[in-house]
Amino acid sequence: MSDQGRKLLSRRRLGRPRASSRPGYCGHQLHKTLENPSLYLLLVEWETLEDHTVGFRGSPQYQEWKTLLHHFYDPFPTVLHHQRVYP
Repeated sequence: MSDQGRKLLSRRRLGRPRASSRPGYCGHQLHKTLENPSLYLLLVEWETLEDHTVGFRGSPQYQEWKTLLHHFYDPFPTVLHHQRVYP
């Protein structure tokens, strides 16, 4: 793992309480891309779309999250919202 990867992982651990303290937070996973180890996929599960887009993003905890993590995003990621269909 690169130094940047280790820093990201460390910051993600620091950032976790910012999201997990918010209503509707269900959990998250961080995946490293096998074909390109400098790429990561962050999956965060919320009970509702609004728990993320309004509750978390409108909170002071999101501002802390941004300070900890947003400088790692180059370019800034596309944020997509999905609904589980199976299982």
